[in-house]
Amino acid sequence: MRRAAALLLAAATLVAAPVAADDQREGYYYPAVSSEEAFTRTLVPIDPPAGRDVRVGFVTTVTKAQLAAPEAPRIAIFAKGGEAEHMIVVALDDAVFSTLYRARAVMAQLTANARGSEFFVNAGIEATATWFDLAKMLGFETIVLSDGHHWAHRVVLRPEG
Repeated sequence: MRRAAALLLAAATLVAAPVAADDQREGYYYPAVSSEEAFTRTLVPIDPPAGRDVRVGFVTTVTKAQLAAPEAPRIAIFAKGGEAEHMIVVALDDAVFSTLYRARAVMAQLTANARGSEFFVNAGIEATATWFDLAKMLGFETIVLSDGHHWAHRVVLRPEG
């Protein structure tokens, strides 16, 4: 992963709160979700919404890029759910997501990479869009970030309003 400034959440409208367990992936891919926030901004409405194949293709492309890099991946990104509507991002070592703040910094790095994409540039959102915006545009409903040991944090991607 490229090193970039951590500024992902400055532009987002987010609310953090504890959350009750109601997730069939808990205990398998990550520990129980202990906090949650809602991301409600919509920069570019996508109509018709992206389908399962687009979300799976996106995650596959990101994973292939990570595996092609000279350094070993520090996070795993995958899509789960019947329609691949849940993005999961899990740390692969003990330092990368040792805190939620570090996890958000990694999201900022992913944002920096995505902002250079043709899609963001052509849509004119490269200066403002975040990884959460991208995930929302791809039709993901949630993103779970986890250190893979002790904590998991869910971001619910909701419509504005």
